[in-house]
Amino acid sequence: MSFLLPCPHCGPRDVNEYQCAGEVTTRPEASPSQRELASYVYFRQNVAGIQREWWFHRLGCEAWFQAERDTRTNEVLSVELVDPARRDAAPGPEAPALPDTPAA
Repeated sequence: MSFLLPCPHCGPRDVNEYQCAGEVTTRPEASPSQRELASYVYFRQNVAGIQREWWFHRLGCEAWFQAERDTRTNEVLSVELVDPARRDAAPGPEAPALPDTPAA
């Protein structure tokens, strides 16, 4: 199902212009156990309801941002750019790395 996702820079655009990188997670502490690391890498909440997610505007301004979206209806409740200073200062939501893609 297609829906409109508002980019913080470009405004509402078709969701097909973006790449979703999954829900926002919290990084484990500096020396995590194998269980904590596996949980961070492989397990997600996957809620049926409101969830914070990472999005990348791949066919537009190429900005990373977080969106709060109801996964049942695809209603987007809010979007925000994440301040890099805040992201580096606290453990927690980091922009995920995208796999290498060929240049268009």
